[in-house]
Amino acid sequence: MAEREPGVRPCGRVLGLDLGQARIGVAISDDARRLAVPIGTVRTGAPQDMKAIAALVEEHGATEIVVGLPLSLSGREGEAADHARRFADALRGFLGLTVHLQDERLSTVEAGGSLRRGNVTGRARREVIDQVAATVILQSWLDARGRDRPPDP
Repeated sequence: MAEREPGVRPCGRVLGLDLGQARIGVAISDDARRLAVPIGTVRTGAPQDMKAIAALVEEHGATEIVVGLPLSLSGREGEAADHARRFADALRGFLGLTVHLQDERLSTVEAGGSLRRGNVTGRARREVIDQVAATVILQSWLDARGRDRPPDP
């Protein structure tokens, strides 16, 4: 990826993905890349999942994608991390966009805690947990880059 000029911010929204076995949680950033919000889920299964993500990229004007990288608490990569890396590679090839991997340790735990505090339980919780986890993953990625961002004029 090409180096940016100092003080020049990347532009366009970023799509965040939390890969699950049945669903992929999806979040999107604002144009300023400061805030992530959930936008839904996509059912897993190729090639429909890739097509659905491509449609979301187009609909929301995303210019980059962040995929959660599931690591163990010790930081080791297992089968799920290998799957995330392969999925990210497939997205790069299919969409031609930059795809980043973001450590997602405890994102689902954090998402679950947020939903509990909001009194979201049972079926409603199962329906949104993947979206909230995608939001946590994307927000972590945005926050890490925001520290390097120059202040607004």
